[in-house]
Amino acid sequence: MHDVAVVGGGSVGVFAALLLARQGLDVVVWERRAAPPEQSRAIGIHPPSLRAFDAVDLADDIVAGAVRITDAEARGSGRTLGRLSFACVDTRYPFVAARPQSETERLLRARLASVAPDALRLGVEALSLEQTAEHVVLRGSGPDGPAEVAARFVLAADGARSTVRRLVGISAPVSERGDHYAMADVRDDTGDGERAVVSLEGAGVVESFPLPGGVRRFVVATPVPADGASVETVARLVAERTGLALDPSTGTMSSSFTVRTRLATSTVAGRVVLIGDAAHQISPIGGQGMNLGWLDAEAVAPVIGRALRRAGGRRLDPQLFAGYEEARRRSAHRAARQAQVNTALGRPCGPVVLAARRTVIRLGLGLPTSGLLAATYAMRFV
Repeated sequence: MHDVAVVGGGSVGVFAALLLARQGLDVVVWERRAAPPEQSRAIGIHPPSLRAFDAVDLADDIVAGAVRITDAEARGSGRTLGRLSFACVDTRYPFVAARPQSETERLLRARLASVAPDALRLGVEALSLEQTAEHVVLRGSGPDGPAEVAARFVLAADGARSTVRRLVGISAPVSERGDHYAMADVRDDTGDGERAVVSLEGAGVVESFPLPGGVRRFVVATPVPADGASVETVARLVAERTGLALDPSTGTMSSSFTVRTRLATSTVAGRVVLIGDAAHQISPIGGQGMNLGWLDAEAVAPVIGRALRRAGGRRLDPQLFAGYEEARRRSAHRAARQAQVNTALGRPCGPVVLAARRTVIRLGLGLPTSGLLAATYAMRFV
């Protein structure tokens, strides 16, 4: 009988397990993937997440291997519209740390292994779930055949298509508005250094973010799904819209995605709690989803600790999780609204609408309240 079983050993699930293990709790993590992650995927780690990583003595290690993005610049037709500084967002972390998600996951896994050496079990997929009055039984399939584990509580961090969410009967309606993107990581020849850049163009937005090792990620809006988009495709679109010449031969990754918002109708079902993308899938631009998941983990870990201190977790008080669920629901909705605004500003448009957008951005970045805008983008309020 474990205290907590975490389904999903990505960055959110492992961080949740690490927080719980640091409380002295007995944690087991089931991860369907047998191999460690390799793709760069989400890259932005915001100040609230860095503060959360302080609790497990990991923030300094993450920052040490990251690019510190201290400001962002908005452009249009090659001209600067304004700049946004993150210096006022957080006194300890006045920046967004950019590094590949795969590297962050490796750091998290290594730290979990040092605290709870046998917690992470790779290649194990959850297939069924049964709740009783005092615990949850998970059954699945692993590299050695059938797998089974019992725990007082289950955290579902198994992604947007969560198996656990389906097993407990929670729905999560999907919203799509027809926004599509392609992205690629290439050598940074822009001269923009550690600055993030957003170019508002009539054919669609072009965003770029610095990464360690002299690499920059480019994200471009596309009019139709760009399934299998190549580095060459991204380089061509960037050149057409901004005039920047990228070298496709230096590309290390290319991908595409359609913006989706998926919010679970509830995130707590008895002894099962959904976190991360299992609870709320948010547009991946800016890493909102990944950071929101880490903040879920930070919020739920002490609640589970309190629940386990009551008769060893055998008695369940639903009210104990009510405040947590409501607070995280509000945060998810705020993040979703912000992502929708970001996406709308980047859509293809005609010259009149484009001129209006650029004017709004120029005025907004020039106001004294731009610090509030920076705090919003840095996820200070979620």
